[in-house]
Amino acid sequence: MRAVRFVGVGHPPRIEDVPRPSPRPGQVVVRIGGAGVCHSDLHVMEEDLGFKPPFTLGHENAGWVAELGEGVTGFKEGDAVAVYGPWGCGRCHACQLSMENYCENWAEIEGFGGGLGLDGGMAEYMLVPAARLLVPLGNLSPVKAAPLSDAALTPYHAIKRALPHLNADSTAVVLGVGGLGHMAIQLLRVLAPVRIVAADVDDSKLAQAKALGADDIINNRNVDEAADRIQHIAGPRGAGLVLDCVGVQPTVDLGARLLGRNSVWTIVGLGGGHHDFHHGSTPYGTSMSIPYWGSRVELMEVIAMAREGRIHAETTDFPLTQAVEVYDRLKAGQIAGRAVLVPSGA
Repeated sequence: MRAVRFVGVGHPPRIEDVPRPSPRPGQVVVRIGGAGVCHSDLHVMEEDLGFKPPFTLGHENAGWVAELGEGVTGFKEGDAVAVYGPWGCGRCHACQLSMENYCENWAEIEGFGGGLGLDGGMAEYMLVPAARLLVPLGNLSPVKAAPLSDAALTPYHAIKRALPHLNADSTAVVLGVGGLGHMAIQLLRVLAPVRIVAADVDDSKLAQAKALGADDIINNRNVDEAADRIQHIAGPRGAGLVLDCVGVQPTVDLGARLLGRNSVWTIVGLGGGHHDFHHGSTPYGTSMSIPYWGSRVELMEVIAMAREGRIHAETTDFPLTQAVEVYDRLKAGQIAGRAVLVPSGA
C-alpha cells in the first residue's frame, strides 16, 4: 500500500510502498478515509524531536474498521471510527481517566502516537494498537471527521479548562485562524457566552473567522496596532482568555499585552515563542497553560457536537499522492482550515 513516510529530520516526506498491517490480539486495522495535515508534522520533519525514522505520518485519522485482532469486542468490520491520537500506556492514573495525552509513563513508549514516532494514517490502512483508541463516528463522514481528532480536540480541551474564568462580560481572543483557530472560534461560540476576537495576519482567514462566529476580527501583522484595537474592545477587564494557536514570538508578545486580571493564557501553537515570566510580567491571577491534545472522552464530546451540526471542520481534500505539495502549501500559509489527504478508493 502507498504511505507518506517521515524519512529523517531535514528531509521532505516520501511516498513509498509499505506492507499492509495485520492485527495482533487486541489490535485493529482501520481503512483510512482521511488524514488531516497538521503543522505539527512540519515540526516532526524539521526538528529533532527524538523520533526514529522511518514511519508513516498522519496523526489526525478517521476511517472504517477493516480487520479486528483476536479478542477485540465492541466494534465490527465497516464501523466508521476516529482514531484517538495520543497513545499512552493504558494503565496509569491519567490513562485510566482517558487522558492518555498526559500519560505518566510516556517516556517508556516508543512514540507519542500514530504519526508521531509510530505509523500513522497517511496510508490506505493503519494499525491501531488497542480498541480503546477508537471512537465511533456514527453518520459522520471520516473524511470530514479526521481533523476533529486534533484540530478540534486540542482547542476544546484548552477552552474547557478556561470555562470557570469566562462569563457573559468576558472577551476571548483567538490568535491564529488556521486548523486549530477556526475550530476554536466555533467551540467558543458553542461553549461560552463571550465576545470572540480573532486575530491573524491573513485577511482571507479573518473573513473565514467572521463567518464562523467571531464578533471582531483584527489583522495583527502590526502587533502594536493590534494590541491597541483589542484592548479597546476588551475594555478595562482585559481578555479573560487568550488562546494562542500559533505560538510564534509576535503572538506570544501580543497575548501578554491583552490579558486581564484573573485570566487564562493558553498557548497551543508550537511556534517556539517564549515569555519572560516573573512577578509583574502578567496581571495578578493569570493562569498560564500549555495543554497537550485532549482526553479520549473529550474526543467523544467533540464528535457528538459535530454529529449535531454545532461544529464542523472546514476542509480541503487532496489525493494522498499530493502530500509533498500539500505540505509545501501548508508551510507557505496557503491552506485555509484543514487539508485532508484521502487515499484512492476511500
